[in-house]
Amino acid sequence: MSRPYLALVALLAFSLYTAWSMAMAEQSLLAFGLELLSRPDTAQVVIDLYLLASLAALWMYRDARAKGRSLFSILPYLTLTVVFASIGPLTYIVVEGFLRTRPLELRR
Repeated sequence: MSRPYLALVALLAFSLYTAWSMAMAEQSLLAFGLELLSRPDTAQVVIDLYLLASLAALWMYRDARAKGRSLFSILPYLTLTVVFASIGPLTYIVVEGFLRTRPLELRR
């Protein structure tokens, strides 16, 4: 199976853009979020984003449990998901993709 290079590029690009935009922002992340929720049109986008982030968090949880890991093992990814939405699942995909061991048949 191929490594998650596309996810890595997306993670790096979006993380750098997020860091840059937060450095340029004139308000805190919390104030920005509350402002987005103050109008129905922007609140709809935020709600939609966090519904999708919740589905990604559920997928990460189920994937970790299927691999025999605990909830504690994915807490960093879940925390990133709560704060930055897509950065958490992207990080999970990249880390899991690069750490995954290949089946014995493919190692030859």
